[in-house]
Amino acid sequence: MIHLDIKRRMLAGARQFSLDIRIDAQARRIALFGASGAGKTLTVQAIAGLMRPDSGCIQVSGTTFYHSGQGIFLSPQERRVGYLQQDYGLFPHLTVAQNVAFGLKNGWLNPRGRALPEAARRWIEAFELEGVLNSYPAEISGGQKQRAALARALAVQPGVLLLDEPLSALDAGLREKMRAELAALQARLDIPTILITHDPDDALVLADRIYQIQEGRIVDEYDPAGLPSQSRTPIITLDALKIA
Repeated sequence: MIHLDIKRRMLAGARQFSLDIRIDAQARRIALFGASGAGKTLTVQAIAGLMRPDSGCIQVSGTTFYHSGQGIFLSPQERRVGYLQQDYGLFPHLTVAQNVAFGLKNGWLNPRGRALPEAARRWIEAFELEGVLNSYPAEISGGQKQRAALARALAVQPGVLLLDEPLSALDAGLREKMRAELAALQARLDIPTILITHDPDDALVLADRIYQIQEGRIVDEYDPAGLPSQSRTPIITLDALKIA
């Protein structure tokens, strides 16, 4: 279902960081688990088409996103990827309605709820955002921001959903609640999801297969039940480039 074999070498002065990721997963929900700076976000950016590897191949559900040997590099739009960024990436000058409909043709200019495309309205109703449609991101709660960002990602009917530390900006109580909501959402969606996290609780609940990444490489993989007990607190590794 998800095949990654990518390499990318990055330089910053005399320092370098090498990404060398190999994953061949049949699980519908996978997690890249590791500390900040391990290369998780770079990997997800490569899947989304926001970073081009130096060489390799990316395939998701039978579709080739990238293949250096065959000269294939699909644009982010062609990949139909839903990408929930760590800071949610909501446009501060757009209302919730405009943000959710942003990726839909002619969908974001009119902020009124009745003008929303059906694809946007479906997820606005699913995430109970009707009451904040005309509010701006600065005016809503952290949980509402996350739901709005998820609604925007899902409105474009993605073929894969990428979750970049989706719960890190939330306090402990809301984090637990939203983790349960994400797990319920995953159960409803018939698309693969790729989670990146440094939190073992997120990996345990939101993934069927966990890949531990350190210094740009996969160092281990396991089912959630097999997550080593010593990994159930955030691990710390050094990365000279500070790349998440």
